[in-house]
Amino acid sequence: MNEDDFKELSPNPQKGLYSSAHVISGIPIPKTKRVHLFGADEWEEFTEEWASSLESLYDCVKRFAGAGDKGLDVVGFVASNQFSDGWDNYQCKFYDKPLTPSDVWVEFGKIIYFTYCGEYTPPRKYYFVAPKQIGTKLGKLLANAQKLKEELKDNWEKYCENEITSTAKIKLESELLAHLESFDFTIFDSVSFVRMIEQHASTPFHAVRFGGGLGIRPEPEIPPEDTVSLDHRYVRQLLNVYAQTIGEDQQSPDLSLLDKDDGIRRNFQRQRERFYHAESLRNFSRDIVPPGVFEALQDDIFDGVVDVCESQHECGMERLSATLSQAANVAVGASPLASVTRTRDKQGVCHQLVNDSRLNWSEHDE
Repeated sequence: MNEDDFKELSPNPQKGLYSSAHVISGIPIPKTKRVHLFGADEWEEFTEEWASSLESLYDCVKRFAGAGDKGLDVVGFVASNQFSDGWDNYQCKFYDKPLTPSDVWVEFGKIIYFTYCGEYTPPRKYYFVAPKQIGTKLGKLLANAQKLKEELKDNWEKYCENEITSTAKIKLESELLAHLESFDFTIFDSVSFVRMIEQHASTPFHAVRFGGGLGIRPEPEIPPEDTVSLDHRYVRQLLNVYAQTIGEDQQSPDLSLLDKDDGIRRNFQRQRERFYHAESLRNFSRDIVPPGVFEALQDDIFDGVVDVCESQHECGMERLSATLSQAANVAVGASPLASVTRTRDKQGVCHQLVNDSRLNWSEHDE
């Protein structure tokens, strides 16, 4: 050995590769590689999430998990949740290598057998979905329906006969053979893994599963003043507060009240803007995070302000101001929406809670 054998090795990062953010979270793992860290159940969940993005194709998407699924994994129903109205099957295979015919002969067998038995109608399409994609041999068979049919018959005894069901040996003969011969083998295909990742990005599950932030939130649109509606409970409650402030009748105040005091009009405009900021956040959340996330944020804000709101106050305006001041200080860091939630959103959520009768600005309502 010479001196060179004992040289200390050190990293040699490319210039610009690392940033301060990497010190906190590490170098981002590409999404395609992150999927390879899933388990089989997570892969099925991911496939169900992805299929939910295909809204133009399906009325609903369901996952059939566990033993006895009769060859069904993730099913997209075309017009209802009934097989008779058309459906597609996404057969999930989470292997550490590309799929080969021997990996899936039994899946072909199941779809032949269970459609023969009348368990369900034949699907429009039957897709294999696998993070390692399909191998060359299987790909060629999927592109040649007649050859696929012949090779399934040749491999039935070895791969299907004893594997389709644990309760019986399923021999390929008589009426079952005739059913196979008449079956449309052009329905079998595969799905591009890269395409799945791209389409999954349009679902509300993507940011939670892969991270990377929530993206840019659009600026909220505030409807013009002439669209104010008394159908909103928070509007009626605010009018009651304003009526009390200027000594008007609180039983049935109307929008003309806003013309009697410039300070009240300005206050109402601020509250309305806050409400629509919160509505904008609600709409944004529907497209970007799973169901329930926005409602959990509302609950956090409710817990943070309810004691202040329900305390004794000299008047409704004092209750309104104190509650909104408290809302501005409520910590929402535990919410996946924290990075896009502003002070006006938190205050606007209070008006949503009034709409839902969880909070009150005034003792009078209607």
